[in-house]
Amino acid sequence: MRRQVKRWATCILHPWRKVFFRSFDRYLEDQKEKSRLDFDDIGPNAVVFDFGGFEGNWAAGMHARYGCKVEVFEPHPVFAARLVERFSDTPAITVHDFALGRNDGTLDLSDDGDASSAVQSNPGAAVQGKIKSAASFFSENDFADIALMKINIEGGEYDLLPALAECNLLPKTRLLQLQFHLFEKSHISLRETIVSMIGQTHRSDWSYPFVWEQWSRR
Repeated sequence: MRRQVKRWATCILHPWRKVFFRSFDRYLEDQKEKSRLDFDDIGPNAVVFDFGGFEGNWAAGMHARYGCKVEVFEPHPVFAARLVERFSDTPAITVHDFALGRNDGTLDLSDDGDASSAVQSNPGAAVQGKIKSAASFFSENDFADIALMKINIEGGEYDLLPALAECNLLPKTRLLQLQFHLFEKSHISLRETIVSMIGQTHRSDWSYPFVWEQWSRR
């Protein structure tokens, strides 16, 4: 009951949030979480990218299930250090203690567990992370084929995805699995712009806007 009241109040104060709740309801109704990690063509030679490593469970699960190589990006210094320790004996999983974006720099992250974000602020509980230019990173690290990119970075996707497009990385990526975040009303139109950009190289497999969506390379 408390959750329903909170949802009702949120929709009254921020009616633009309804798009998220509608998507979330469909996601649950379709039981999409059960099949979201089923992939037909990922094997031991595949490379997958994990943007938003957090505790490393997704990366560990993908490697255990498919034997693939995983490149994990986690700018939160505490989470990154834990990931390095966790995967120290797993050479197939590489941890990068920074985010990728358009430019080198730093970002102030709210210190809020798996919801830590540079977009959703939490005054008084912030840590600083590093950003590395995507153009610089991919000039130093050549990936000819990326089987899958999972992106769940609490609002950072609005900087990352255009940066990847500018580096011509999207055509090299077979599957994109994205979680856009709806922290403010402008994110609705911003997502539409980015989705239109992705649509130039990929087709939508399924979409629950602001929950999860998947795109396959054309």
